[in-house]
Amino acid sequence: MAKTIAICNQKGGTGKTTTTINLASALAVLGNRILIVDMDPQGNASSGVGVNKNEIKESLYDVLIHKISIGQALIKTAVNNLDIVPCNINLTGAEIELVGALSRETRLKKAIETIKNNYDFIFIDSPPSLGLLTLNSLVAADSILVPIQCEFYALEGVSQLLNTISLVKEGLNPDLHIEGVLMTMADFRTNLTNEVINEIKNYFKEKVYKSIIPRNIRLSEAPSFGKPIDLYDGNSVGSIKYKELAQEFMQANNKTEIQNG
Repeated sequence: MAKTIAICNQKGGTGKTTTTINLASALAVLGNRILIVDMDPQGNASSGVGVNKNEIKESLYDVLIHKISIGQALIKTAVNNLDIVPCNINLTGAEIELVGALSRETRLKKAIETIKNNYDFIFIDSPPSLGLLTLNSLVAADSILVPIQCEFYALEGVSQLLNTISLVKEGLNPDLHIEGVLMTMADFRTNLTNEVINEIKNYFKEKVYKSIIPRNIRLSEAPSFGKPIDLYDGNSVGSIKYKELAQEFMQANNKTEIQNG
């Protein structure tokens, strides 16, 4: 049965979608069966793996609001073993429509439970907010992966996220925990990057991944081509670092490499 991980930080621009796409792809290449659930109405995870958001027939919106089977919204990507439940701007309306809905916090959890046996890992790309969509992500997840940008205000808002996690644990998902903290957009030419990394390590201790994702132009370019970084430029430093993260992630989850991609 799949482990479900919400990639979450209500602060924008921390590399949530980049991490969702490229960690999922790297794990799929290693032979794991992976599903991405695009919970961000911007739909960047969907377009980042080559899905045309304007041509989606059934999306995550229909799963959450019209309660269609999540299997009806599934799309296979160009990466073997990697599927996605895409979304588009319609998902923005779900935030409002869910407010008065019955079991509004558990819609995603119930949908995912029907397909958990088909995957090894499910990654939810959460929106940069702490609204009902993110709440659904946290209730559906077994754990949370928090990307944090190597910048001056890195820890700003993290305490708010941790408070939200505590509230979800108390009321809706008692087993929720932090999977890991990933440092992103590192520029090792600056002293600030090293200072921020040390600050994050002091705060989160052993939860911080050894793999650190650098600023990399190829990582920025890949989504506009609808490809994960390993398909766009597998020799780039961004691709190499996400492959390292995938190996570290698997070790932490006591999984061995299934096949060498």
